[in-house]
Amino acid sequence: MLANTLLLDAFDRIKTVVHTTVDGLSTDQLSQLPNDSANSIAWLVWHLTRIQDDHIADLVHEDQIWKEWYKQFALPFEEYETGYGQTAEDVASVQASAELLLGYYDAVHAATINYLSTLTEEAYQRIVDKNWDPPVTLAVRLISVISDDLQHAGQAAYVRGLLT
Repeated sequence: MLANTLLLDAFDRIKTVVHTTVDGLSTDQLSQLPNDSANSIAWLVWHLTRIQDDHIADLVHEDQIWKEWYKQFALPFEEYETGYGQTAEDVASVQASAELLLGYYDAVHAATINYLSTLTEEAYQRIVDKNWDPPVTLAVRLISVISDDLQHAGQAAYVRGLLT
């Protein structure tokens, strides 16, 4: 099905950018802030993964994968924090190795790909959020996740360019 093929390709492209950006950097490099009000690579990758995890888990009505990773990250946030609206101090507190970031990201990516492979054409029309006007369909929610992920992955790649 064309929709599934396109979505799978989009999420795989995000994975490529995330891996290319994170691979080979130290925890200090990943956590470095370009300036006092900018986001680090670690925060950007953590955040985009948290949003994807949160949204996909909601769509499949299962626990977030984050539940298995929360203690390993040891962040000073509430357990299900996604990073939305965080302060510069919060951003600076995200310190994580490439291995940890990519481990969590890859687990979320695998769950996303597994979910997408189950979808039928009709499934994309299902209303998943009635809090908007018009209500949000599954197709729109998935495009929203892709858009958010691509923006943050691109920002992280840009920050890497500043560092190297």
